[in-house]
Amino acid sequence: MSEIITLYHGSTKIIERPEYGKGNARNDYGLGFYCSEDLELAKEWACGSRIGGFANIYSLDIFGLSVLELTDPQYGILDWLAILVNNRAFDITSQIAAEAKDYLTEYFLPDTGAFDAIRGYRADDSYFTFAMDFLSNTISLRQLNRAMALGSLGKQFMLKSKKSFNSIQFIRNEPADGEIYFAKRQKRDRQAREQYLKRERRTIQLRDDIFMLDILREEMKQGDARLHGGIPE
Repeated sequence: MSEIITLYHGSTKIIERPEYGKGNARNDYGLGFYCSEDLELAKEWACGSRIGGFANIYSLDIFGLSVLELTDPQYGILDWLAILVNNRAFDITSQIAAEAKDYLTEYFLPDTGAFDAIRGYRADDSYFTFAMDFLSNTISLRQLNRAMALGSLGKQFMLKSKKSFNSIQFIRNEPADGEIYFAKRQKRDRQAREQYLKRERRTIQLRDDIFMLDILREEMKQGDARLHGGIPE
C-alpha cells in the first residue's frame, strides 16, 4: 500500500535530493526539511527578496511513516508554542517570559522523538511576535488564539527522520517570481501585524481571560479544561 502526498519546498535553490541532517536546528520544529502542501505558500517562502527562487516539488509516500499531527484537536496552542520556544532562538524580554518558556517546555512540550515527520502550523516572524506578547503577559490566551488566525498562518510538513528522507522523491521545480511573491509575502506579514495592532492589542480584556501569569500561578497543565481550544483555521 501507499499514501502519496505532494510537497513543495520554497528555496533560492533547486534541491533535487534533500539531505538528512542538514538545515537550521533553530527552525520551528527543530532540524529537518520543511515543506508546504500549498504551492503558492512555498513560492512566497522562496522569496525572501525580489531576486526570487524556486518551489521544489516532491512526492512523499507517508504510508508507514509516523507523523505528529499538531493540527489534531488533541493538541492546543500551548503544545505548539512549547515546541516553538524549545527550538527557536529569541530574546527573553522579561522574567515572566523566562519562567513561561521553562514552564511550557516542562509541561506542554510533546515528545517528538519517535516521529518521522511533523505536520503543523508555521510561525512567520509576525506570528512569533504575537506569541512572545503572550509569554510576556501582554495578551491573553483568547487573544493569542484570535491573533493566530490573522493573515493565515499556513501549514508546514517537516521531515525529520532518515526514513522520511528516504521516502521523498523529487518531481520538478517551478520558478517563483521575486517581484510577485516577495510582495505577497510582505503583504501577508504586514496585514497580520496591522490587524493585530488594531484588534488584539486594543481589545477589551474579559473577566475570565487567562494570561500566562495565571497559568504559572495556578500551575495549569495539559488537559486543564480552562485551556481549551487550538489554533483557528
